[in-house]
Amino acid sequence: MQSTNENTLRQLLCWILLLGIAGVAAELALLGHYEGWRQQAPLVMLGLGLVTTLGAAIGPTPFWLKLHGIVMFGFVVSGGLGLYFHYSGNAEFEKEMVPTIGGWELIREALTGATPALAPGTMFLLGFVGLAIAYRHPLFRRDDRAASV
Repeated sequence: MQSTNENTLRQLLCWILLLGIAGVAAELALLGHYEGWRQQAPLVMLGLGLVTTLGAAIGPTPFWLKLHGIVMFGFVVSGGLGLYFHYSGNAEFEKEMVPTIGGWELIREALTGATPALAPGTMFLLGFVGLAIAYRHPLFRRDDRAASV
C-alpha cells in the first residue's frame, strides 16, 4: 500500500512537472520554436507529457503510468538530441565565421553561441522528474496487488 507521504510526494512531483511542461511550452511557442521537425518535436513531446502527466496525477492506472514512463523517456531522448542540435548548430556557425577555430575555443564559443546550447537540458530534467513519478509505484508491486484481491 502506498503511504500518505509517498502519495503526497508523487502528487507534488506531478504538479511540478505540469508547471515545468507549461513553462517550457510557453517559452518555445513565444520564441517561434516550430520551424521544421527538429523544432516541432519538443512541442509534440510537451503536449504528450501534459496529457500523460495529467493521467498519472488524476487517475493513476498501470496504463497511464506505463504510457507516462514511455513519454518521459522520450523527454530524456529529446533533451539529449536537442543538446546535440543546439551545440552542433552553434559550432557550425562558429566554424563558418572563423574557419581556423578549434579545440577549447570552439567548445566555449559553441556553448555560448546564439542558440542556447544547454537549454534542451530542461527537457532532460523534466523527463527524469516524470520518471521519478512512476518509479516503484504501488500499482506495479505484485505483493500489494495480490494482497488487495
